[in-house]
Amino acid sequence: MISREKLLELLPHAFGESDLPLPGREVGKVREWYPLSDGKRLIVTTDRLSAFDRILAKVPYKGQVLNQLSAWWFNQTQSIIPNHLISIPDPNAAIVTEAEPLLVEVIVRGYISGVTTTALWYRYNLGEREIYGYRFPEGLRKNERLPEPIITPTTKGGPSGHDERLTCAEVVSKGILDADTWEQVQSAALAVFKRGQKLAQKAGLVLVDTKYEFGRAPDPTGRSGGQILLIDEVHTPDSSRFWKADSYESRFAAGQEPENFDKEFVRIAYAEKGYRGDGEIPSMPDELWAAASERYITIYEMLTGETFAPGSYPVNERLKANLRKMDMV
Repeated sequence: MISREKLLELLPHAFGESDLPLPGREVGKVREWYPLSDGKRLIVTTDRLSAFDRILAKVPYKGQVLNQLSAWWFNQTQSIIPNHLISIPDPNAAIVTEAEPLLVEVIVRGYISGVTTTALWYRYNLGEREIYGYRFPEGLRKNERLPEPIITPTTKGGPSGHDERLTCAEVVSKGILDADTWEQVQSAALAVFKRGQKLAQKAGLVLVDTKYEFGRAPDPTGRSGGQILLIDEVHTPDSSRFWKADSYESRFAAGQEPENFDKEFVRIAYAEKGYRGDGEIPSMPDELWAAASERYITIYEMLTGETFAPGSYPVNERLKANLRKMDMV
């Protein structure tokens, strides 16, 4: 494991944005995209950390973990549904098939938990019992396992700029997706989640919930309705929440919070200061971000069974050198 001192030293040098001599750059919360030829695109994953739909900090090695861990999961789930990944030219970059993103984020939840305003426990604790179109009984406890995983979709951004809650029925009734596509997406999402739960359990972790994004590949015949692909990221500490498996039952029985291995502890730290995405962002100590970096690296190693090999900093110089080898820049 990289020392805490080294991570603190790297904080000012964390990878904030790419600087590539390529046209057409688009910027998201964490990733940046560059169009390539032949229906491909380059995705660069930065060290930016986002929560509550806000950029909060830059965390060393976070982008590398997200990029390489997603590649590992794409490989583990490609027998369930094809994905957009073509190759990994750099620890922080991926070449993917250009796909048109579906306008719905597919959240799969295995437990009633969470502190964000769209989380099941947050809504349930406010007294709601009809949430995302599901009816929940009285007497549920925070962090309790659901009988079966459920899908709780949201819009991507929505009129307010934040994700807006949907029911599964509304995805079709509001015209976001047609019924056949939505059925295919739901089936794939639940299957990928169950694969994730199984592999996480082997690694000593509980996959609590996750977000999936899907896209439609271009149809080679030129007609509409290309193949549905799993895109973006899969089962990373950004898109998913993980708990330590060996202590979950005892801590749940005692009414204690599970030991988490994701970025949820960052959300909790902000929530304890009364921040849930609105107003001025509170300042946090550097130790929090060094600890976040350690979490990302640890979960990568636990899930993959591989030792994390840190890429060199500054990332932009390394990235350009690796792309230059491929005659891409």
